[in-house]
Amino acid sequence: MTMHTKSVLNPGAAFLLMLSFTACGGSGSSGEASNKSAAPPPTVMSNTPLSGAAGTATNGSASATFSEAMNPTTLTALTFTLTAGPAATPVQGTVIYANSKAVFWPAAHLANNTSFTATITTGAKSTTGIALAAKHAWTFTTGSAMTAGVPVDLGTAGDFAILSKSGISTVPTSAITGNIAVSPAAATYITGFSLIADSTNVFSTSTQVTGKVYAADYASPTPANLTTAVGDMQTAFTDAAGRAPDVTELGAGNIGGLTLAPGVYKWSSGLLIPTSVTLAGSATDVWIFEIAQDLTMSGATSIVLTGGALPKNIFWQVSGKVDIGTTAHFEGVVLTQTAVTLQTGASVNGRLLAQTAVSIDASTIVQPAP
Repeated sequence: MTMHTKSVLNPGAAFLLMLSFTACGGSGSSGEASNKSAAPPPTVMSNTPLSGAAGTATNGSASATFSEAMNPTTLTALTFTLTAGPAATPVQGTVIYANSKAVFWPAAHLANNTSFTATITTGAKSTTGIALAAKHAWTFTTGSAMTAGVPVDLGTAGDFAILSKSGISTVPTSAITGNIAVSPAAATYITGFSLIADSTNVFSTSTQVTGKVYAADYASPTPANLTTAVGDMQTAFTDAAGRAPDVTELGAGNIGGLTLAPGVYKWSSGLLIPTSVTLAGSATDVWIFEIAQDLTMSGATSIVLTGGALPKNIFWQVSGKVDIGTTAHFEGVVLTQTAVTLQTGASVNGRLLAQTAVSIDASTIVQPAP
């Protein structure tokens, strides 16, 4: 008699076999989905100067535009470098990132008729943490001439006549044309304005402000917008501070009575303006003043603009405090690491962007025309 045997797979073993098959990607669909969802790495879309460019300006910069938003903390002088000549001598500088573009500003003017190589390493990463696809490098050669100055990019901080991190106070009655804001401080740190809350609670108004008043504790989207604006203000401060100077220590820190041409001016001390100063230039000319300590302007003095010069192209980067005297008239954008005080009756055509507080007293502030 022939015996026939029947192999039986018990239910537990069958279940384990099914799990094993699935984990190994038996259907193939899981692996395909993972591959399709993988984001491509960021790349450099363009750079300036162009690779191989000759005769570039000695007061220029090197910049790269990326294919997507990048993590600003990964774009530094370690991941974006500039070297000079065959010896690859490092060039000191500051890296600024905004709107998918990184700019390397040399700390000093570049040498004439010299070859430079800019390099961005794979240490640069996107906002999602993906490294640059490959190291990007390009070479250019300077000439012996300089080019016109480039304005400081204020980003969304340029939406405000006054922007402060810790408070804005007024002794009435002041007159401000443009928006004002505090962040991360709350609306209670805006004093003397008799604020009237809008029904949306996104902003408030004041009879002293031709514009809107914003604070970090107002309704969405105000908090997020102000966080961005404050970040842009701080980036603009760093940008202005990093520009290579054309003139250093002018007047040993006292520029009263002088007429200043466009350019970048730098002082390792404070700056005094005891008598009126004239800025002479065209509507496209740029002035950047880098001041390591305080900026003090005496009462009844003025910044006078001639030749078509515009306040939107004048930047006062001040590491200390700014004090504008009684009835003095000031022109330009203030970027201060600390505070701004406008004494009684002082006026400003420009912006006050302060990383601490702004105090005004029966003052007039008018934001620059675009």
